[in-house]
Amino acid sequence: MSHFDQTDHPDQLNIETPEQVDLRLPIAGIGSRFLAILTDTILQIVAELLLILFFVLFISASQRQRFGDVSDTAGKWLVAAIVLFHFLLFWGYFALFEAFWNGQTPGKRLVKIRVIKDSGRQITLFEALARNLLRVVDMVPPNFYLVGLISMLCNRQQKRLGDFVAGTIVVHERASEQPMLAHNSRSITASVYTQPEPQFAPVAGAFQPPADALARLRAEDLNVMESFLARALDFDPSTRAAMASRIAASMFAKMHLPLPEEGNRERMLEAISYAMRAQSSA
Repeated sequence: MSHFDQTDHPDQLNIETPEQVDLRLPIAGIGSRFLAILTDTILQIVAELLLILFFVLFISASQRQRFGDVSDTAGKWLVAAIVLFHFLLFWGYFALFEAFWNGQTPGKRLVKIRVIKDSGRQITLFEALARNLLRVVDMVPPNFYLVGLISMLCNRQQKRLGDFVAGTIVVHERASEQPMLAHNSRSITASVYTQPEPQFAPVAGAFQPPADALARLRAEDLNVMESFLARALDFDPSTRAAMASRIAASMFAKMHLPLPEEGNRERMLEAISYAMRAQSSA
């Protein structure tokens, strides 16, 4: 479930996560999206020019009969490959990058924005295809994106037509903090159910949950903790601390343990997650 924050920021989306906390995401505006599409267009043009250059060199070599009897057949296959490449370059560039590169194209990654579902989850190939099939309409008149620009100006979520059809939205990333875990932190758009096994070890002297208390937690609780830890860099410090405290209080209550008055709540969640993983693999 998502809604706009009416008090803090006019272009901010609040998403109620499965952890029952509000995630605040700044909406990507026209300026950042223009820079992203400009970068992607330049990359597409460069790829197209390289393709043309290769084609010219091939034709030149073919005319000098370097390919002998197979030159005609090879030429036909080359033309077919060029047509396919051109099709994928125009129609598949955005959809494939966004589907398999965590909602980003090279241009979006450069300006630190990404496409997510309205629910805050990572988009799938279906949403990526749906939002980009409408790109040809948003680009009217050709290559000027006038329809898309008008659509973005007419709604507070800065959505173009493709976003409405696919149920997606473009947001800014938070990249001002360093990872707190030894493994790479994942974005808010990462799925709760596909978290990699943590690669960190507990710090000496840190909280160590007893085995009988851990037994009271379930896989869903581990998903909640690892989801928060993977998403932590997407939160501002105050929201991050509040979420950590809230989740830690819930986990300690389920384990029938008193919540320590002192100590870093995130480190406690890390320790519990690590202990649960270690216990399950033992």
